[in-house]
Amino acid sequence: MPRQPGPSAGTSRGSLPSARVPIASVPPALWVALVLTTVLVALSGRYGPHRDELYFVQAGENLAWAYPDQGVLTPLVARAMEGLAPGSLVALRLPAALAVGAIVVLAGLLACELGGGRRAELIAAACTATGVVFLQTGHTLGTTTFDLLVWTAVTWLAVRALRTERDRLWLVAGLVLGVGLLNKPLPAFLAAGLLAGVVIAGPRHLLRNRWVWAGAGVAVVLWLPWLIWQADHGWPQLEVSAAIAGGGSASSQPRWALLPFQALLVGPVLAPVWIAGLVRLLGDPELRAYRFLGWTWVVLAVLFMATGGKPYYLAGLLALLLAAGAVAVDRWLDRGRARARRLALAGAVAASAGICGAIGLPLLAVDRLDPVIAANPDVGETVGWPALADTVAGVRDRLAGGDRAVLFTRNYGQAGALDRYGPDLGLPPAFSGHNGYADWGMPPASRGPLIVVGFPRRGDLDRHFAGCTVRARIDTGIDNEENGTPVWSCTGPREPWAELWPRLRRYG
Repeated sequence: MPRQPGPSAGTSRGSLPSARVPIASVPPALWVALVLTTVLVALSGRYGPHRDELYFVQAGENLAWAYPDQGVLTPLVARAMEGLAPGSLVALRLPAALAVGAIVVLAGLLACELGGGRRAELIAAACTATGVVFLQTGHTLGTTTFDLLVWTAVTWLAVRALRTERDRLWLVAGLVLGVGLLNKPLPAFLAAGLLAGVVIAGPRHLLRNRWVWAGAGVAVVLWLPWLIWQADHGWPQLEVSAAIAGGGSASSQPRWALLPFQALLVGPVLAPVWIAGLVRLLGDPELRAYRFLGWTWVVLAVLFMATGGKPYYLAGLLALLLAAGAVAVDRWLDRGRARARRLALAGAVAASAGICGAIGLPLLAVDRLDPVIAANPDVGETVGWPALADTVAGVRDRLAGGDRAVLFTRNYGQAGALDRYGPDLGLPPAFSGHNGYADWGMPPASRGPLIVVGFPRRGDLDRHFAGCTVRARIDTGIDNEENGTPVWSCTGPREPWAELWPRLRRYG
């Protein structure tokens, strides 16, 4: 298929090419997406649920328009999949695999929109499919999975609307953005970045386009339930964000690390592809009409560094950058020693698949995971939850009056594990003051013992609970966050739960 060049520096709005992307250009990305989705589904039952997945399942059982740390979309998906196949990791993770498959297809389509042919589409799809951030988010159900899909879809719709002059596509972009805002607020940053990019680099006629603003209105209307809930609850999302900026999350990084970390999100082997895409968006005259997309990345990189955002917050633009870079790589392949260059590219994609697959997918035996966890701590968060529940059940069994025990945990992962595995062990529901769990009820008054999981002795434990003794420590078998966590028995809270509860609530 001949390449379809994008708008040149002198292209006006009325002369933008309006040819449709040929149907024949779709199969390369679609085949890559099908292979990736099949692999993700085949591996989805290995290890166990991530702590966030345990939380989302419980949030789905306590549906609300919003939660302190997220919107309703991911808990709603978790509830639907749990309803179809209760307790099945394969079912729970199927939407994530499908979402990342869709991202791969969109990356290929973006390559076509930005001047590439079938080979450029294949390169974009292959680089996206082997990127560690896409492999990892496709393996576990999470808000990030759908966030990446929303960012990729909105950027594709923006490019498509601009190239074809189909202004009604801005309404579709607004619809997608609004749905994404019901998942988490990050798409609002994408919208702000796109606006800033247009102001900086144009095309400024978009600022006068009524369809663009109508799409923005659709997004805001869809976002209203989240905004109303947050306002009614004192904007807890701001406290969550402050905790993340202060390092209160397992995936938080120092602010200076945000840019270097970008090279690891796809993988260092293929980082030159997305970097070439950024350079091309910012400087190639052929893509003058799309230069605002490169500036969107620059603006958001500065903003997230200034506010202490996580490095993966920029990952939603990676499919776009890989697509733009794939066109440059495609043209590079035909220069000089073409055969050697093609072999080098194939080797780089294969190496990326191997390295990123080992980091982001459950390929190794559990007892060999420690080196992987050092590179990707999230892998460790999928191991050891049944052991935690078994340990708490063992403590309960050894306590006098254990059948009347109350369970209280420091974080939502511990509470989610007890709520998932505890019923089969005869354990009661768990309580926690962490994020959304604090809204789902406080412990009842009880004459039985209080079992507390995860608190250090100095601090909240001694301040809030009396007569505490370590009864066991969690042994997950690997060096993850829960390994060695103490399990305490206490005689009870020092104050009535209703008075204590506001001080036990924490965000992060």
